[in-house]
Amino acid sequence: MNQENRNMVLFLAIAALILVGWPIVAQTLWPAPKRPAITKTTPVADKPVTSAAGTPVVDTAKTNRDRRVVLAETPRVLIVTPSLKGSINLKGARIDDLVLLNHRQTIDKKSAPERLLSPSGTEHSYFAGFGWAGDGIAAPDKNTVWTADAPALIPGKPVTLRWSNAQGVSFQIKFSVDADYMFTIDQSIGNGSAAPVTARPYGLVSRTGLPKDPDSWVNHVGPIGVFGNGANYDIGYPNLQGTDRSFFGSVFGANVKPGPNYFDNKGGWLGFGDIYWLTALIPDQNAQVHAGFRAAGDTFQADFATTPVKVQPGKVARQTTRFFAGAKEVRLIDKYQDQGNIVNFDKAIDWGWFRIVEKPIFYYLDFLFRLVGNFGVAIILLTITIRGLLFPIAQRQFASMAKMKAIQPKQKAIQERYKDDKPRQQQEIMALYKAEGVNPLGGCGPTLLQIPVMYALYKVLLLSTEMRHQPFVLWIRDLAAPDPLTPINLFGLLPFTPPVFIAIGIIPILLGVSMYFQFKMNPAPMDEAQKQVFAIMPWMLMFVMAPFAVGLQLYWITSNVLTILQQRLLYARHPEMLVATPKTPAKPIPKK
Repeated sequence: MNQENRNMVLFLAIAALILVGWPIVAQTLWPAPKRPAITKTTPVADKPVTSAAGTPVVDTAKTNRDRRVVLAETPRVLIVTPSLKGSINLKGARIDDLVLLNHRQTIDKKSAPERLLSPSGTEHSYFAGFGWAGDGIAAPDKNTVWTADAPALIPGKPVTLRWSNAQGVSFQIKFSVDADYMFTIDQSIGNGSAAPVTARPYGLVSRTGLPKDPDSWVNHVGPIGVFGNGANYDIGYPNLQGTDRSFFGSVFGANVKPGPNYFDNKGGWLGFGDIYWLTALIPDQNAQVHAGFRAAGDTFQADFATTPVKVQPGKVARQTTRFFAGAKEVRLIDKYQDQGNIVNFDKAIDWGWFRIVEKPIFYYLDFLFRLVGNFGVAIILLTITIRGLLFPIAQRQFASMAKMKAIQPKQKAIQERYKDDKPRQQQEIMALYKAEGVNPLGGCGPTLLQIPVMYALYKVLLLSTEMRHQPFVLWIRDLAAPDPLTPINLFGLLPFTPPVFIAIGIIPILLGVSMYFQFKMNPAPMDEAQKQVFAIMPWMLMFVMAPFAVGLQLYWITSNVLTILQQRLLYARHPEMLVATPKTPAKPIPKK
């Protein structure tokens, strides 16, 4: 293998390492901080008992009744905010009915708002509950019907729920909500009996069924929480059901056991994350909590309980919990972390190890979007910015390629001269590079720099709720989805949907064409194998990129067009690059 082939193989290996192997390398070099020890909990049962954590067991009532019928069966307090609409169930004091007004289920403007929470007994039930677990006293449970002091919960106007037992112990839950997605739950217990009582406050989130979003090594979907210094992405739904996880789960979650996983920790938060949506319980950040996840069949629960509180006669104990239920909007999540003092709340978005690149790209892209009002145009402006920043490097790249082109006859002569002595051949070629001041890897710089940028943009398009359902022009109505228009079925005229691997849309085809012309602008490699690789690479990448988000393809096409224009400019500065390489070998170098 000659030096050019080695360089190409080295470049591909480095690219593969960055895109695929980086998480493993990073995990080895910078291991995640030690998490609190996992503690055992009592097995989940169907009867209404409490676990060792002092919280109710998983609600295993599974039916698929009509949601409207279920909602009408119990008294409710309405939830009305600029971002949310739903209700609180007075039976069980549950937030179990919630839709996100600013997010639609599909790209159709008449589509219904995205539903996040649904009551127990409906398909894919999903709800949050709060209360006190008593020691020797009658405490409210899921069948308790509370009384409310107002018919609706709106920002700035809290609602208080009350219930008392026969012993004279009273319970209150005060719900407040902001204009976005954060609820504040103030729980109190007042001891009106003649003896001290002991209780511990808890909060839980329960969901039934697996989400549509797949869990992958690129983006964690499932149970998520902060216990100690970092976010825990190790626990998955299969893990809670008692089975081992995938290869990546076994690599990154070696300390996670199948079944319930609980942690003793100060503060933190926990819940369930989808790609775009999140529910999170946020206990008092100074409270010692016993928190974690468990499952019963296909019903999953995240819950926490704080240290038991002893309440003397005539006294009141209070506990404040926050509950996030909404979209993972980056600016909002960061605001809650900074202003609400929620440790590592931004880890709710699985940026991964490239967050140092991804978050600045998101913020700049979001700035451009707010400036121009079209996300596709914002991507084009982002591409122009990146190419502008890389232009000085590209100039050096072309200068390096020009030098490599100029010494190719000498290199070919050395290869012919020492074709039977490979060590000597490499020694002489390296000596030639040193004498001519050539860096054989000098042309890889801009391409290598673009790999993390492209990966970061891919993650931004994949993770950011702000990018969901954003249109560009004509048929491109969702830049976070693949191109829906393909000539394979004559652009929808034929009544069938092509398989994913051949559903090549218009944008991927334009990507392949732009790469073809970009490669045509490059100096033809001397090696025939390289020529064949570069000839088919544009069309291979066209198929590879077809299932990816149109926004990512738009970035690449724009980058290719700018590269072609840049090449024309730099060829004018380095005309030696356009000189054809002689097909006949240069004169042999005389023996020393």
